[in-house]
Amino acid sequence: MKPVRTAARAMLASIFVISGVRVLMSPGEGRVEAARRVTDKVGPLLEKTDPRLPTDPETLIRIKAASDVVAGFALATGRFTRPAAAVLAAGLIPTTIAGHPFWSASKEDRPNQQTHFLKNLGLLGGLLLAAADTEGRPGLRYRTTHAVDRSQRSVRRAVRTAKREAKIAAVSATAARKLPG
Repeated sequence: MKPVRTAARAMLASIFVISGVRVLMSPGEGRVEAARRVTDKVGPLLEKTDPRLPTDPETLIRIKAASDVVAGFALATGRFTRPAAAVLAAGLIPTTIAGHPFWSASKEDRPNQQTHFLKNLGLLGGLLLAAADTEGRPGLRYRTTHAVDRSQRSVRRAVRTAKREAKIAAVSATAARKLPG
């Protein structure tokens, strides 16, 4: 199954790496205008959180593109795959909402925007699967639950052993007192 996972991750990551590099080289006026739909609403919240954070759309687009490239390479190479997929998924949501609002598009453009919206929705589904994929190994919850169970069994075994050893010591001490000498 590893070759399938490796190929699937590389295929899933490729669109993010390629489009991220393109956007880094030239954000484009169309992207900036589309991003304004989201940044105008999120900008005041960012300024309130930390005034040093950038709020202009072009800078935010470049930051998102850089994170797409880094997370895409991480996903494609099999390094930090779950966090990388989560970063890509989180970045895809505002991109999809800002870039493909088919609900407000003209009647002629609506099918095209809806197709791109659904494509991004499919990518989001793939990223969520990649973020949840443990590669056949037990997840953190399973491992911690079983570690607790193992330690509890170990403690119970130690208590039983100690009781048995104490009984043996008591019997030995009683027997030793009865011996002449």
